[in-house]
Amino acid sequence: MSLLIERCGALATLQDGGRSGVRHLGVTQGGSADWYSHHWANWLLGNERAAPVIEIVLGNFELLASQDACLALAGADLGASLDGEPLEPWRSFRIAKGQRLCFTQPRKGVRAYLAAPGGFIAERVLGSCATVGRERLGGLRGDGRPLAPGDALHWRGGSPGPRVVDPARIPPFDGTLRLDVVLGAQIGDFSGQSLFDAFNQEWQVDPRADRMGIRLTGPVLTGPRQAMVSEGVPLGAIQVPSDGQPIVLLNDRQTIGGYPRLGALTPLSVARLAQCLPGSRVRLHPVSLDEAQRQQRRLLADWPPSPDAAEAFP
Repeated sequence: MSLLIERCGALATLQDGGRSGVRHLGVTQGGSADWYSHHWANWLLGNERAAPVIEIVLGNFELLASQDACLALAGADLGASLDGEPLEPWRSFRIAKGQRLCFTQPRKGVRAYLAAPGGFIAERVLGSCATVGRERLGGLRGDGRPLAPGDALHWRGGSPGPRVVDPARIPPFDGTLRLDVVLGAQIGDFSGQSLFDAFNQEWQVDPRADRMGIRLTGPVLTGPRQAMVSEGVPLGAIQVPSDGQPIVLLNDRQTIGGYPRLGALTPLSVARLAQCLPGSRVRLHPVSLDEAQRQQRRLLADWPPSPDAAEAFP
């Protein structure tokens, strides 16, 4: 079964759970920026939670179905429609041969995830098909290129029944978001005023954002040192360069960094930040490592979700 891409911006990519055990080689992890929505898109079809999906960023994407199929959509509302009829995310849906699936522009959120039964087929490089353009790894052909018009996407799965995600499990994509932060080793490098400002004032998502990182603008954070010996940086690390404006590192980040860090966002907060449009407002909230681990364990322990997470279509 296949879909043909007829229109596509430069930001649509194939992503899975990312590469593990390769950062000592200088290779970053890649993978879906919003892993939570990615997992739910796959759950809607009964796939493994990290099966390859299409990460569609900001819309401008159009597909033509070559055969009847059942697909699933989760994450941002990018104005999706099926032959002109509005299509809501967080559900699976039928698409017939010859129908067009279109994404226009963001209504809520930034990234939508389109899943196919069994996951999309792509060459695996270092154990993953996650697209990382800077390193020329992953994607449809293994060379790191994003999806483009004329590409055909295939899968081998069957045709599962329709599902929809319980609204209680859908995260908010508007309002001021709380982002949980596990404090880092350099927290003592910042002045008391900077720490107060960091966790008691709102931050705004800057337009300078991509899959490497998202800059936050707000109060200027200062400390006794503005650089340090480079060390490994985890997903969600909050680096503070010399201008005092934090940068949250995402999936395609460099593997080492030499700026002091406030700490790192929890995995769920990384997923939520990845859905923030420029201009969105967020608040940083410190949490203990134990609390962050409990939160993540709860999320992963409830997988696959219990039956009450879905309801049948009328």
